[in-house]
Amino acid sequence: MNSIDYKQFYDKVGKTNGWDFSNVKCISEGIKWDFYSEVTKACKKSDLLLDIGTGGGEAILTIAEAALLLVGIDQSTGMIETATNNLANSGRANVRFLQMDAQELLFPENFFNIVSCRHSVFYAKEIAKVLVKEGIFLTQQVSENDKLNIKEAFGRGQALGITGGTLKHQCIAELSEAGFTHIQSFDCNVIEFYQTAEDLIFLLKHTPIIPNFGQSEFDFQILQQFIAENQTEKGIKTNSERFMIIARV
Repeated sequence: MNSIDYKQFYDKVGKTNGWDFSNVKCISEGIKWDFYSEVTKACKKSDLLLDIGTGGGEAILTIAEAALLLVGIDQSTGMIETATNNLANSGRANVRFLQMDAQELLFPENFFNIVSCRHSVFYAKEIAKVLVKEGIFLTQQVSENDKLNIKEAFGRGQALGITGGTLKHQCIAELSEAGFTHIQSFDCNVIEFYQTAEDLIFLLKHTPIIPNFGQSEFDFQILQQFIAENQTEKGIKTNSERFMIIARV
Protein backbone atom coordinates (compact mmCIF):
# COMPACT_ATOMS: atom_id res chain seq x y z
CA MET A 1 0.00 0.00 0.00
CA ASN A 2 1.15 3.56 -0.68
CA SER A 3 0.26 6.46 1.63
CA ILE A 4 -2.99 7.25 -0.24
CA ASP A 5 -4.10 3.60 -0.08
CA TYR A 6 -3.40 3.51 3.66
CA LYS A 7 -5.41 6.66 4.30
CA GLN A 8 -8.39 5.30 2.36
CA PHE A 9 -8.07 2.00 4.20
CA TYR A 10 -7.93 3.62 7.64
CA ASP A 11 -10.84 5.93 6.80
CA LYS A 12 -12.94 2.90 5.85
CA VAL A 13 -11.99 0.98 9.00
CA GLY A 14 -12.53 4.06 11.16
CA LYS A 15 -16.10 4.46 9.99
CA THR A 16 -16.71 0.72 10.39
CA ASN A 17 -15.34 0.00 13.85
CA GLY A 18 -12.55 2.39 14.84
CA TRP A 19 -10.16 -0.50 15.51
CA ASP A 20 -12.52 -1.99 18.08
CA PHE A 21 -11.65 -5.68 18.08
CA SER A 22 -13.35 -6.39 21.39
CA ASN A 23 -15.69 -8.94 19.82
CA VAL A 24 -12.89 -10.93 18.19
CA LYS A 25 -12.36 -14.15 20.15
CA CYS A 26 -8.63 -14.88 20.48
CA ILE A 27 -6.54 -16.64 23.12
CA SER A 28 -3.02 -15.21 23.59
CA GLU A 29 -0.11 -16.97 25.28
CA GLY A 30 3.13 -15.29 26.37
CA ILE A 31 1.98 -11.68 26.77
CA LYS A 32 4.69 -9.60 28.46
CA TRP A 33 2.93 -6.24 28.76
CA ASP A 34 -0.22 -4.29 28.03
CA PHE A 35 0.80 -1.10 26.26
CA TYR A 36 -1.72 1.31 27.73
CA SER A 37 -1.13 -0.12 31.19
CA GLU A 38 2.52 0.89 30.68
CA VAL A 39 1.35 4.35 29.58
CA THR A 40 -0.75 4.61 32.74
CA LYS A 41 2.24 3.66 34.91
CA ALA A 42 4.20 6.54 33.38
CA CYS A 43 1.42 9.08 34.05
CA LYS A 44 0.73 11.36 36.97
CA LYS A 45 -2.76 12.72 37.63
CA SER A 46 -1.52 16.21 36.73
CA ASP A 47 -0.04 15.19 33.35
CA LEU A 48 -1.10 16.16 29.83
CA LEU A 49 -1.03 13.19 27.47
CA LEU A 50 -0.95 13.04 23.67
CA ASP A 51 -1.90 9.82 21.87
CA ILE A 52 -0.74 9.65 18.23
CA GLY A 53 -2.72 7.47 15.83
CA THR A 54 -5.51 7.19 18.37
CA GLY A 55 -7.90 5.42 16.00
CA GLY A 56 -11.41 5.27 17.44
CA GLY A 57 -10.14 6.48 20.80
CA GLU A 58 -11.14 3.31 22.66
CA ALA A 59 -7.75 2.95 24.32
CA ILE A 60 -7.30 6.41 25.83
CA LEU A 61 -10.92 6.55 26.90
CA THR A 62 -10.23 3.53 29.12
CA ILE A 63 -7.28 5.30 30.80
CA ALA A 64 -8.85 8.77 31.05
CA GLU A 65 -8.48 8.82 34.84
CA ALA A 66 -4.69 8.47 34.58
CA ALA A 67 -4.05 12.08 33.45
CA LEU A 68 -5.46 15.59 33.72
CA LEU A 69 -6.03 15.94 29.97
CA LEU A 70 -5.75 13.36 27.19
CA VAL A 71 -5.64 14.39 23.52
CA GLY A 72 -5.94 11.81 20.77
CA ILE A 73 -5.00 12.65 17.18
CA ASP A 74 -5.42 10.73 13.95
CA GLN A 75 -5.07 11.73 10.32
CA SER A 76 -8.13 9.70 9.35
CA THR A 77 -11.50 11.45 9.14
CA GLY A 78 -13.29 8.17 9.74
CA MET A 79 -11.28 7.41 12.86
CA ILE A 80 -11.93 10.82 14.39
CA GLU A 81 -15.64 10.55 13.62
CA THR A 82 -15.73 7.25 15.48
CA ALA A 83 -13.61 8.63 18.33
CA THR A 84 -15.89 11.64 18.71
CA ASN A 85 -18.93 9.37 18.92
CA ASN A 86 -17.17 7.14 21.44
CA LEU A 87 -16.29 10.20 23.53
CA ALA A 88 -19.90 11.40 23.54
CA ASN A 89 -21.04 7.99 24.78
CA SER A 90 -18.30 7.77 27.42
CA GLY A 91 -19.18 10.83 29.49
CA ARG A 92 -15.47 11.69 29.84
CA ALA A 93 -14.81 15.41 30.24
CA ASN A 94 -10.99 15.39 30.05
CA VAL A 95 -10.49 13.79 26.62
CA ARG A 96 -10.29 15.56 23.25
CA PHE A 97 -9.95 14.17 19.72
CA LEU A 98 -8.48 16.11 16.80
CA GLN A 99 -7.79 15.30 13.16
CA MET A 100 -4.08 15.96 12.71
CA ASP A 101 -1.09 14.59 10.84
CA ALA A 102 1.67 13.26 13.11
CA GLN A 103 4.20 14.79 10.74
CA GLU A 104 3.19 18.27 11.95
CA LEU A 105 2.03 18.43 15.57
CA LEU A 106 0.12 21.70 15.92
CA PHE A 107 0.62 22.16 19.67
CA PRO A 108 2.77 24.56 21.72
CA GLU A 109 6.35 23.50 22.38
CA ASN A 110 7.04 21.74 25.70
CA PHE A 111 3.32 21.12 26.22
CA PHE A 112 2.80 17.41 26.93
CA ASN A 113 4.27 15.32 29.75
CA ILE A 114 3.56 12.00 28.03
CA VAL A 115 3.24 11.03 24.37
CA SER A 116 2.03 7.56 23.36
CA CYS A 117 1.79 5.92 19.97
CA ARG A 118 0.55 2.39 19.30
CA HIS A 119 0.91 0.84 15.85
CA SER A 120 1.10 4.18 14.07
CA VAL A 121 3.76 6.24 12.31
CA PHE A 122 5.50 8.85 14.45
CA TYR A 123 8.09 11.55 13.83
CA ALA A 124 10.65 11.76 16.61
CA LYS A 125 11.56 15.43 16.13
CA GLU A 126 7.92 16.48 16.27
CA ILE A 127 7.42 14.53 19.49
CA ALA A 128 10.57 16.00 21.05
CA LYS A 129 9.25 19.46 20.20
CA VAL A 130 5.95 19.08 22.09
CA LEU A 131 7.30 17.15 25.11
CA VAL A 132 8.35 18.91 28.30
CA LYS A 133 11.89 18.42 29.60
CA GLU A 134 12.09 14.92 31.08
CA GLY A 135 8.88 14.06 29.24
CA ILE A 136 8.28 10.42 28.32
CA PHE A 137 7.51 8.86 24.94
CA LEU A 138 6.15 5.32 24.70
CA THR A 139 5.48 3.47 21.47
CA GLN A 140 4.45 -0.04 20.54
CA GLN A 141 4.95 -1.13 16.96
CA VAL A 142 4.31 -4.24 14.89
CA SER A 143 7.47 -6.25 14.24
CA GLU A 144 8.34 -7.61 10.82
CA ASN A 145 7.61 -11.24 11.71
CA ASP A 146 4.11 -10.60 13.03
CA LYS A 147 1.49 -13.07 11.65
CA LEU A 148 4.36 -14.70 9.77
CA ASN A 149 2.64 -17.98 8.93
CA ILE A 150 -0.36 -16.10 7.49
CA LYS A 151 1.81 -13.86 5.31
CA GLU A 152 3.85 -16.81 4.08
CA ALA A 153 0.66 -18.69 3.18
CA PHE A 154 -0.58 -15.76 1.07
CA GLY A 155 2.84 -14.96 -0.37
CA ARG A 156 2.34 -11.30 0.47
CA GLY A 157 1.89 -9.17 3.55
CA GLN A 158 2.96 -6.27 5.70
CA ALA A 159 6.79 -6.17 5.97
CA LEU A 160 7.14 -9.70 4.52
CA GLY A 161 10.77 -10.30 3.55
CA ILE A 162 12.17 -7.47 5.68
CA THR A 163 14.73 -8.51 8.28
CA GLY A 164 13.35 -8.74 11.80
CA GLY A 165 14.35 -5.78 13.98
CA THR A 166 14.70 -3.35 11.07
CA LEU A 167 11.89 -1.04 12.18
CA LYS A 168 12.93 -1.13 15.84
CA HIS A 169 16.50 -0.11 15.05
CA GLN A 170 15.23 2.62 12.74
CA CYS A 171 12.95 3.99 15.48
CA ILE A 172 15.74 3.96 18.07
CA ALA A 173 18.11 5.76 15.68
CA GLU A 174 15.51 8.46 14.92
CA LEU A 175 14.75 8.99 18.60
CA SER A 176 18.43 9.29 19.44
CA GLU A 177 18.97 11.79 16.63
CA ALA A 178 16.01 13.84 17.92
CA GLY A 179 17.63 14.15 21.35
CA PHE A 180 15.92 11.38 23.28
CA THR A 181 17.91 9.68 26.04
CA HIS A 182 17.46 6.63 28.26
CA ILE A 183 16.00 4.74 25.31
CA GLN A 184 14.80 1.26 26.30
CA SER A 185 13.36 -1.37 23.97
CA PHE A 186 11.43 -4.55 24.67
CA ASP A 187 10.37 -7.43 22.43
CA CYS A 188 7.45 -9.82 22.65
CA ASN A 189 6.32 -12.68 20.41
CA VAL A 190 2.91 -13.94 21.51
CA ILE A 191 1.23 -17.11 20.28
CA GLU A 192 -2.38 -16.45 19.26
CA PHE A 193 -5.28 -18.83 18.72
CA TYR A 194 -8.26 -17.38 16.82
CA GLN A 195 -11.36 -19.25 17.88
CA THR A 196 -13.26 -19.27 14.57
CA ALA A 197 -12.69 -18.56 10.90
CA GLU A 198 -14.95 -15.52 11.27
CA ASP A 199 -12.64 -14.07 13.93
CA LEU A 200 -9.63 -14.45 11.65
CA ILE A 201 -11.47 -13.02 8.64
CA PHE A 202 -12.51 -9.97 10.69
CA LEU A 203 -8.84 -9.40 11.62
CA LEU A 204 -7.66 -9.67 8.02
CA LYS A 205 -10.41 -7.43 6.66
CA HIS A 206 -9.81 -4.69 9.25
CA THR A 207 -6.00 -4.59 9.31
CA PRO A 208 -3.34 -4.19 6.60
CA ILE A 209 -1.67 -7.55 7.41
CA ILE A 210 -2.62 -8.93 3.98
CA PRO A 211 -3.04 -5.99 1.57
CA ASN A 212 -6.38 -6.04 -0.27
CA PHE A 213 -7.47 -9.19 1.51
CA GLY A 214 -10.73 -10.59 0.16
CA GLN A 215 -10.77 -8.71 -3.12
CA SER A 216 -9.98 -11.97 -4.88
CA GLU A 217 -11.94 -15.20 -4.37
CA PHE A 218 -8.57 -16.96 -4.40
CA ASP A 219 -7.80 -15.34 -1.01
CA PHE A 220 -10.53 -17.39 0.61
CA GLN A 221 -9.18 -20.58 -0.96
CA ILE A 222 -5.77 -19.80 0.55
CA LEU A 223 -7.41 -18.98 3.87
CA GLN A 224 -9.33 -22.25 3.90
CA GLN A 225 -6.10 -24.19 3.38
CA PHE A 226 -4.30 -22.09 6.00
CA ILE A 227 -6.99 -22.82 8.58
CA ALA A 228 -6.86 -26.55 7.83
CA GLU A 229 -3.08 -26.59 8.32
CA ASN A 230 -3.04 -24.42 11.48
CA GLN A 231 -6.19 -25.56 13.30
CA THR A 232 -5.47 -26.75 16.85
CA GLU A 233 -7.56 -27.67 19.86
CA LYS A 234 -7.06 -24.09 21.13
CA GLY A 235 -7.96 -22.42 17.84
CA ILE A 236 -6.31 -21.27 14.59
CA LYS A 237 -2.65 -20.67 15.43
CA THR A 238 -0.57 -17.67 14.43
CA ASN A 239 1.66 -15.14 16.21
CA SER A 240 1.64 -11.52 17.34
CA GLU A 241 5.11 -9.98 17.41
CA ARG A 242 5.57 -6.50 18.87
CA PHE A 243 8.26 -4.22 20.23
CA MET A 244 7.92 -1.39 22.72
CA ILE A 245 10.22 1.61 23.19
CA ILE A 246 10.24 3.94 26.19
CA ALA A 247 12.38 7.09 25.92
CA ARG A 248 12.88 10.47 27.63
CA VAL A 249 13.69 13.74 25.97
